[in-house]
Amino acid sequence: MIKAVDDLSIFKIKSLQWASSSDGFCYLESNNFSDPYSKFDCLIAASVTDQLIANAGNAFTELERFRSVNPGWVTGFFGYDLKNETEQLSSNNNDYLGFPDLYFFAPEYLILIKGNVIEIIADDPQAVFAAIESQKPQQQTEQLPVTINSRFSKTEYLDTVAEIKDHVARGDIYVTNFCQEFYADNAEINPLLVFERLNQVSPAPFTAFLKWNDRYVISASPERFLAKRGDKLISQPIKGTAKRGMSDAEDEAIKQELKSQTKEQQENVMIVDLVRNDLTRSAKPGTVKTEELFGIYSFKQVHQMISTVVSELDSNVSAVSAIKKAFPMGSMTGAPKISAMQLMEQYERSKRGVYSGAIGYFSPDGDFDFNVVIRTLLYNAQKKYLSFQAGSAITFHADAEKEYEECLLKVKAIREVLGQS
Repeated sequence: MIKAVDDLSIFKIKSLQWASSSDGFCYLESNNFSDPYSKFDCLIAASVTDQLIANAGNAFTELERFRSVNPGWVTGFFGYDLKNETEQLSSNNNDYLGFPDLYFFAPEYLILIKGNVIEIIADDPQAVFAAIESQKPQQQTEQLPVTINSRFSKTEYLDTVAEIKDHVARGDIYVTNFCQEFYADNAEINPLLVFERLNQVSPAPFTAFLKWNDRYVISASPERFLAKRGDKLISQPIKGTAKRGMSDAEDEAIKQELKSQTKEQQENVMIVDLVRNDLTRSAKPGTVKTEELFGIYSFKQVHQMISTVVSELDSNVSAVSAIKKAFPMGSMTGAPKISAMQLMEQYERSKRGVYSGAIGYFSPDGDFDFNVVIRTLLYNAQKKYLSFQAGSAITFHADAEKEYEECLLKVKAIREVLGQS
């Protein structure tokens, strides 16, 4: 069923409420950001007809099989620790959340929104539309403040950055993404209302809201990991972050400073080179190229430096294999990739899990689109455990104080939504 709706914002709110009562759902939202590669503005997948739950070992092979059985719309996530399958690595840090390394499901109901036109794919789309329309939007209530803790004190963070920089000085790595976890025990939140509030405070082009049993992923991600459009692969790594200004003039000055900073350019180009190398593994020879370098894009909370790398997919490489060959994304690892991942396993204090992974979809035409799970809140409702992480690029010229402040800037919106100043 294809239908135009008058009030799209109300329809989305009602659709989310309707979907959130099901056993599993995935909501992907572009927030009207312009994107030449987007298939739709919003996707809502609800009610599980078939699912795949897997951990590192044979997860990608299992996903190939799952896609062969479910060739239609499929949504889900790749966890960062699938690195242990793509490379000879391990994850020994504590896992406080209990998500699998990989989860995908085929939905009973799928809603696609483009402009003010909705398409409902279901056995009885009219009944789905009626069920959504009958929803009464929940009143937004104030989130009671949640007490946030950190795995690192500021002093510990600064000392750890100094140790990591010693590795850079010795030539063990050139750049790495060092992440720290912020968390809350005994946290009680309404995931739906927290998501709606975060999407208001920090709208992003790769926003995602996913429920798996009693676990939730609430993401305001600005970054695309990898998309496939026909035989074209697109990756858009982010490296380079700056705060928003208090006035238009200050904002413009900050953007120009970000664009011209040598350190930010060095970080960005190192990751672009890494992504180019990753895409080469699944591309037709000679087709990998950088479409845009050092693009500056503005979001409600921050400015970001984003580059776009594309390639033509080798016809002998499947969609799942293309993802595996590029996973995890270079912007969340560093270079050289394996050495950086090994070191971060040593210095970080909790398992990344879904954070630093990817959420998205496979479509019936063989295309896919996945974000990078950053600016994301993870919640285990049964354990009442809430977690969000932030990382920054550590290079030889990194200023530990500034990197710490950058981490706080990246989680500012989440802290605000949770009642923290």
